[in-house]
Amino acid sequence: MKRCLIPISCVLCTLLLVACGLLGGGDTQEGVPCQLYFRESDLYDSAGGDIFRTETMYLEEDLDTQAQVETLLEALLEGPRSEFLSSVIPAGTSLLSAQVTGSRALVDFSAGYGALSGVRLTMADYAVTLTLTQLPDIAVVRITVQGQELAYRDRQLFTARDVMLSSEEDVVGTVEAGLYFLNQDGVLTEERKILDLYEGDTQVMAVARALEQGPETRDLSASLPDNFRIKTLWLEDDTCYVNLSSAQLRQAEAGVPLDTSLQALSRSLCTLDTVAEVRFLVDGELADLHTGEETPVQGNEEIS
Repeated sequence: MKRCLIPISCVLCTLLLVACGLLGGGDTQEGVPCQLYFRESDLYDSAGGDIFRTETMYLEEDLDTQAQVETLLEALLEGPRSEFLSSVIPAGTSLLSAQVTGSRALVDFSAGYGALSGVRLTMADYAVTLTLTQLPDIAVVRITVQGQELAYRDRQLFTARDVMLSSEEDVVGTVEAGLYFLNQDGVLTEERKILDLYEGDTQVMAVARALEQGPETRDLSASLPDNFRIKTLWLEDDTCYVNLSSAQLRQAEAGVPLDTSLQALSRSLCTLDTVAEVRFLVDGELADLHTGEETPVQGNEEIS
């Protein structure tokens, strides 16, 4: 699957700028430093295709994640202070809403954002994503226009990893898998996807990561609780071992029952040809985690 929409040199240059501190800053350098992502005003100055540049702003230290997201987005829409930078978001675009749900930021812009397409849309999506995912509590960004997804996008959920690994050369393989999410009736439903594998990835890691990111189909919703993260997982013969945190299990939100989440994990992993059975561990110890039935979750057992 080709995703080489922005030269990887753009991202590498941006990261170097951030690391070296060659960034703009406000007069008052107090609070939590964050980067706002823009582009060169004169693209002829972007030698080698390096487009993204950043400016530093400082967030008040007592802001919660919701307020941080709103503040960053409003600053991004205001545009850069430097005359040598330009916004990748159309002038006149306004923020209609920004909702933080677990590790996801759900961002809704006015109609101006919907005028974007092609590379310009990709740049805007990634500028928003890179700006928000630098916050420690935000891992995934979803961007809509007046409450609607842009149907001509090839994806609806964005992570910083997507941007940094946007070159075709970074993809070392693909795997087809079925990911189980909740339909409108609360029933686990399969969403088939071709998942990219990067260097160091395993198939089971790719499935778990995609399940954590949530569905792309509009009528499906996440089958894992917000902020749910798998500590480690690995494959031995045809058995996949999934290691979870006891602290996280205690804090699992009531929105998605734990047994449903475990079943979604098990069924998704077992769509891989290499996985015949799933066993769960808690803090490294084998555990009988149940799905509400009398037997622990293993293999492709059904939810009654």
